Amino acid sequence: MHERKIPLNLNCGLDLIGEVLYGKWKIRLLWFINEGNKRPSELQRKIPDASRRVLSMQLKELEKHELITRKVYAVVPPKVEYSLTDFGKTLLPVITLMGEWGDKNEERLRNVITK
Repeated sequence: MHERKIPLNLNCGLDLIGEVLYGKWKIRLLWFINEGNKRPSELQRKIPDASRRVLSMQLKELEKHELITRKVYAVVPPKVEYSLTDFGKTLLPVITLMGEWGDKNEERLRNVITK
């Protein structure tokens, strides 16, 4: 099992949300699952720069943190679908505001990121 090199620091809300949402693709995964892209292959097509392994790991972490649920259908070939939990849905307004802030400051953000 993976052992943490840096101990958990869960002293405030920002620490907690950072622990749950840290990961390059997690916010996008939550957004795309909410939009109806529920199968791993659909999510992979929406985020082609992410490897299957990383997406799988981040989906497992989101499931562990009770933001999404994973349903496995007993069919051949196996079928898996993800959906947001009620708890996960509470993040949607926050994600929407972050996206709006990014859109509003797009030019400035692109400039500082590409410096």
